[in-house]
Amino acid sequence: MSTQLYSTAKELAAVLWQRHTIYRERNGGMVIRGDHVHRWISLGASGTRGEVLIRAGRILDGGTTAPARTEAVVPLASGTQELAAVCRRLLADITSAAEPPTPQPRTRTRTRERTPKAPKPGRRRRVGSWLIVTAAASAIALVVLSAYSSARGR
Repeated sequence: MSTQLYSTAKELAAVLWQRHTIYRERNGGMVIRGDHVHRWISLGASGTRGEVLIRAGRILDGGTTAPARTEAVVPLASGTQELAAVCRRLLADITSAAEPPTPQPRTRTRTRERTPKAPKPGRRRRVGSWLIVTAAASAIALVVLSAYSSARGR
């Protein structure tokens, strides 16, 4: 399977990019690296016999590879042109995901509706704690006054 992956990767690289680098991964798969387009394609043996796992990703500014963004499982016997079509689709998916979203034009309305502002949560807590402290102080004052008045009344 390893020699078949190498020959397939070699043919596929020639179809995809004029300038490319092919090297073997640690797990036995093949990587096609297109530095000029900042993309890479990996061909690896899939879990089933006769199928290849194709993964695609970006090459970062420092030359390191980013993790795969997209992947697909394709029969290895399907041919170079079909594999190239799958690779192009995966590369297009990466390109569309990497582009920043286009800014939408802002529309202006003539009349601006004013919505009432909701009170801030911090303010609500301050008012609530102030009420609790005031009620507690009032209760203590009532207890002290009633004790004082009962002591004078005797």
